[in-house]
Amino acid sequence: MLTAFARAFKTPDLRKKLLFTLGIIVVYRIGTNIPIPGVDYRNVQICMDAAQANQGIFGLVNMFSGGALLQITVFALGIMPYITASIILQLLTVVIPRLEALKKEGQAGTAKITQYTRYLTVALAVLQGTGLVATARSGALFQGCPVASEIVPDQSMFVTITMVITMTAGTAAVMWLGELITDRGVGNGMSMLMFISIAATFPSALWAIKEQGSLADGWIEFGTVMIVGLVMVGLVVFVEQAQRRIPVQYAKRMIGRRSYGGTSTYIPLKVNQAGVIPVIFASSLLYIPALIVQFSSSTAGWATWVTNNLADTGATAHIILYFFLIVFFAFFYVAITFNPEEVADNMKKYGGFIPGIRAGRPTAEYLSYVLNRITWPGSLYLGLISLVPTMALAGFGANQNFPFGGTSILIIVGVGLETVRQIESQLQQRNYEGFLR
Repeated sequence: MLTAFARAFKTPDLRKKLLFTLGIIVVYRIGTNIPIPGVDYRNVQICMDAAQANQGIFGLVNMFSGGALLQITVFALGIMPYITASIILQLLTVVIPRLEALKKEGQAGTAKITQYTRYLTVALAVLQGTGLVATARSGALFQGCPVASEIVPDQSMFVTITMVITMTAGTAAVMWLGELITDRGVGNGMSMLMFISIAATFPSALWAIKEQGSLADGWIEFGTVMIVGLVMVGLVVFVEQAQRRIPVQYAKRMIGRRSYGGTSTYIPLKVNQAGVIPVIFASSLLYIPALIVQFSSSTAGWATWVTNNLADTGATAHIILYFFLIVFFAFFYVAITFNPEEVADNMKKYGGFIPGIRAGRPTAEYLSYVLNRITWPGSLYLGLISLVPTMALAGFGANQNFPFGGTSILIIVGVGLETVRQIESQLQQRNYEGFLR
């Protein structure tokens, strides 16, 4: 693998892409550490050092921002507005005929949908930036910190607007950096920035577990966590690579004197066809009641129940509901992203068929049957991989933001495998031995 890296850097064009990607990553990490105007950075550090951040509600966004959210920096919102906008546009494509028509137009339609995604990202950044500033001003961003209400000393309208504009501009800059990586670098830019954001929180989170441990100065807890993490990474790699290949045969056609078709291929259906999207959906949905309770400051019975059962990630109700929401959203997302009838129609149009299955409706029913069968283990795998760290490592102070948690591991492994594949394909084009033998 090290030899392959050396050969990659010896290839001029690939070396330029790798260095360009590394440069963008450095710029991104610098932006995540620059505080925005109007924030007392000293008070922020006091609350961060006290480890009293409200990770339960803001932990997911903070993880995607590489820890920039709770430090209220220029890139505080990170890539989360773009992820949310992309998911919303994907869902609306199924509902709105105009977007569905654009999707079928090919590259021109995709470019138009990408433009809509950018507009929606900026709008969501304004909304989320306003919410973050309001939360910071009220002192609710850090629970129990004595100087939490003094994070934003000047609460005038001008300072508030300046903070929101700065964070919105930061989100637009993150989106631009991601597109630069996609165009001129290696890998998918947005996924790469998400990968870097999560990986940046690993060292501090692992060291915090060692510091909080009591057995052999925390080294036993640290070693146990590392072993469990490596086992989980191996399991995730195994399942993410697993797929059901449905054979497809194309009939021969004579056009003039030439023969076309007659080839054999397959339709790859991944066991985890939905990826990490169901986990993000379920996490976001469970955060909404906790946010409502926090901003309403209600002491009613329902508010107490939400705080004790939904906001607490270790509560039985939270674990059960979280698991079933992940399973539900896995089926829901697969249903809207993979249309068996459309695949069957395209196969029939180009003379393709599945051996032993008639073309048309029987093919669509067969694809739907196979997809449902492999989605069940995929959805259960997502639910278990998201809950195992919370239940098994709770004694070591782990929570849903633990570095080897389900969401972070799925993203790290998925983006890592995809990036390695792209570098390997570039090496194989030049007759070099790749990473995977």
